[in-house]
Amino acid sequence: MQIRQLNTENPRDVRQFVDFQFDLYADCDKWSPPLVSSVKTMMNRRKHPFYQHSDAAFFVAEAGDVTLARVAVLDHCRYNAHSGRNAAFFCCFDAVDNVEAVRQLFESAARWAAGRGRSLLLGTKGMMRTDAPGILVEGFEHEAALSMPYNYDYYPRLLESVGFEKEIDYLSGYLMQEQQIPERIVALAEKIKERRGFWVKSFSSKKELRAWIPRIQKVNNEAFSQVWGYYPIDAAEVQLIGQQLLTIANPRLLKVVMKDDDIAGFAFIFPDVSAALRKVRGRLWPFGWIKVLRAIQTTRRMSGNGVGLLPQYQGFGATALLYVELEKTLRSVNTVHCDVAQVMESNLKSMDDLNMLKVNWYKRHRVYRRVV
Repeated sequence: MQIRQLNTENPRDVRQFVDFQFDLYADCDKWSPPLVSSVKTMMNRRKHPFYQHSDAAFFVAEAGDVTLARVAVLDHCRYNAHSGRNAAFFCCFDAVDNVEAVRQLFESAARWAAGRGRSLLLGTKGMMRTDAPGILVEGFEHEAALSMPYNYDYYPRLLESVGFEKEIDYLSGYLMQEQQIPERIVALAEKIKERRGFWVKSFSSKKELRAWIPRIQKVNNEAFSQVWGYYPIDAAEVQLIGQQLLTIANPRLLKVVMKDDDIAGFAFIFPDVSAALRKVRGRLWPFGWIKVLRAIQTTRRMSGNGVGLLPQYQGFGATALLYVELEKTLRSVNTVHCDVAQVMESNLKSMDDLNMLKVNWYKRHRVYRRVV
């Protein structure tokens, strides 16, 4: 067995890194695959905005021609400068159930991080702030929502066996079609709109949505400043986030809560096209986009992965308006299941709000840490 750092300029190495995950989960109907184009962009040092301020390395564990494990390790300078920590992230971790392969893989990742002066490994956490963090530690029997991490149940054991421990947990839940917001909350939302100047902005086309993305992401910077792993994003990252959003978005499902002429928050719902992405193995070209587009238009499974209010508007009843609008959006497309993705376990206010909506909590993702 050997550990090899991949050459991201070599198409064969890039293909090996990408294909290993698809081969590993080929028979898993719970996994939500990434877009292959997004993974390749992540490895492209000329295209991805991450490399304008930071660096990354990609490793695989091999036995002959067989890949046993893979990982990316990130020296995220912008995160460290903002947080005051001295950490490297790891992401894209996948492995067969082989402790020794994982041990050697992370020894190489740790040496790379230490060589850049970092003293801690944190993960999983991707290059983009919008990348969903964590290893699944509870809820393996359930299908992953769109863009949410899924892994086999031996992953936590592998990581803990090579020295990783808990950093923070995220909880995910779901809402079913028959669940309704209490009438008193609906009434409160209407009063808030009348008395405090709140209203809801809807989008009719991707062209209209595209024009609003920089403004939305500016507010996103402020709304999630207390979230673990936060760092301010720049214009280049906003542009890439926008491109990814527009690929899978149905503009009718994206709503912005306005206070007069200012954005106060957002309730973003995305069609869950995980099943279609599995069928096309994460590839939109040449013909995969047809199945994905059909799924965007017809699926009744949704993912609520972008719901938040600016801090200055929390506590003014705008939260009620936000969740009432969320329910209206789900009912407009006859949703049967909506994932509420990744709420930090320490975010007691959001947990209380979602418990009021009777969210069923059923998954837990864990970010791990290890001293380099």
